[in-house]
Amino acid sequence: MRRKRVLPLAALLLCTPALAGTAPAAAAPQTAPQTGPAGPLRILLTNDDGYNAPGIRKAFERLTAAGHDVTIVAPLTNQSGAGTRMSNAPTITVKHPEPKVWAVDGTPGDSVSFGLAEVFAGDAPDLVVSGTNFGPNVAGLATHSGTVGGAVAALEHGVPAIALSTGGVTVPDPVTTVNAMGPTLDFAVKLIDRLRARARSGPLLPQGVGLNVNHPVVGADGRGTAAGVAATFQDPQTLLEPDFTDAGDGTWKVAVKVDLRPAARGGDLEAVTANRIAVSPMNPDWNTGPVDQAVTSALIAGLRP
Repeated sequence: MRRKRVLPLAALLLCTPALAGTAPAAAAPQTAPQTGPAGPLRILLTNDDGYNAPGIRKAFERLTAAGHDVTIVAPLTNQSGAGTRMSNAPTITVKHPEPKVWAVDGTPGDSVSFGLAEVFAGDAPDLVVSGTNFGPNVAGLATHSGTVGGAVAALEHGVPAIALSTGGVTVPDPVTTVNAMGPTLDFAVKLIDRLRARARSGPLLPQGVGLNVNHPVVGADGRGTAAGVAATFQDPQTLLEPDFTDAGDGTWKVAVKVDLRPAARGGDLEAVTANRIAVSPMNPDWNTGPVDQAVTSALIAGLRP
């Protein structure tokens, strides 16, 4: 879904070569003294690949090395594709296998909900980071992404959130994708530093606004530097189409085909395909903005029950 009404936020924060690490040091803009939250940020780290997946473990190490106080509250098992789903069972299993790590037998949304209610009870974290995901979450993939779903759950509770994903539009290669998580997290640290510098004494992001960040896999080994940073919207295409085959016994075999169409100009798919980091603002509801509200009002004008 396009979130044009919040796009200027990302343009303001992110359209700077220094964030991508592509500009020479002499050309980097001067950063204002940091006046955001005092001390390190308290970060709830979640994902949809599972609490012990390489992406979240690398994120924990990198964010901790940057000075932040990070706590993992993530699914016990792989929950890829869970979207914004929340469990409705009367009980939930939660394990605490090591300090600063909680594993919830549920979805990313369940993990964030438990983390905010219990792990951070009464003292919400400064930021929720979801990822980094193994593979991209652009276009229609983002709509069904558990990584994005974890960030949405945080936004619903009024906590700033960033969804992080690593990958291009092709099937992820395990080695190069894991390698590319290094540059992804280096950028995430720069992004968080930027948010802190601009927040001053206020919140890291406007109320109800999160960021969906997709970092490409660059270079033969995945460790290359992205070509830049782009403020984007979610490309409206689905990318994947289901393919059903009747087995003749009341069941159907299900496969998925890639249906890649030309990328929308200014969208996340276009940016990642061009080896740029896509940063798309998002909100946790289905509101599409005042223009569509006016169109809908005109559509139903004169209708009666």
